[in-house]
Formats: sequence, structure tokens, C-alpha cells
Amino acid sequence: MFQTLLMASIIMLTISISIALYRVIRGPSLPDRILALDSIGYNIIGIVAVLCMMLDSSSYLETILLIGILAFLSTVALCKFLERGVVIDRKRND
Repeated sequence: MFQTLLMASIIMLTISISIALYRVIRGPSLPDRILALDSIGYNIIGIVAVLCMMLDSSSYLETILLIGILAFLSTVALCKFLERGVVIDRKRND
């Protein structure tokens, strides 16, 4: 019963990723695409977490942490690019 529930959650997360991919491709604006990419990252974290429960293993927890950090940093970088036009400022205000 528990394995069926975990498999159903993987299917739901996969459907959510496919909907977010549609939003990335057809999104009306850049902020919508950024949010869809962020959603894809967190759905991948969910899939890896469910796989950890299905396999009864904790060896993928570092992978979850790494994907979370990369998703956060990519969202910050894309929002900074959207706001300023550059990600890394070369000029220093001394």
C-alpha cells in the first residue's frame, strides 16, 4: 500500500514537471519562466526524496541538498539578471 502511494506521488510530480516545462516553453513572460524553472527544481527534489523512501536509503540526501542549492542560486542569478541586466557587477562602488 505504501509503495503504491509513493509511486502515485512520483507520477503526480512527473505530471507537475511536464506542466512546468510547458510554462517554460510557452510562458508569456520571463518571470513566469523563471518560476517554472524553480518549480521544476523543487519537483525534482521531491522525486529524489520519494525515491529515497522507496529504496529505503539515505544515500541520495546529499543529492537533494545539492539540487536545492543549485535551484536557489539559479533563481537568484536569473532574478538579478532580470533586474539589472547583468549577473556579476564589474564596477565597484568605492
